[in-house]
Amino acid sequence: MDQLPPFLESLGEYPRWFVVACLTVVAAVGLWLLVKVLKWTLYLVLAVVLLGGGATVVWLLLHKAGS
Repeated sequence: MDQLPPFLESLGEYPRWFVVACLTVVAAVGLWLLVKVLKWTLYLVLAVVLLGGGATVVWLLLHKAGS
């Protein structure tokens, strides 16, 4: 086996299946956090679009009433 980088040398003492299982859990948690962030970003974009559309409607109604 090739020489491991210094930050991975301690992982060589554990069984390979255990390291893979831990990395799988870490990847699943990371993916879950990414989905949460994307979901809240979608909610934010939806709110901005609705507020922008509502403000545009009000502006157009007031602009037409003044002319």
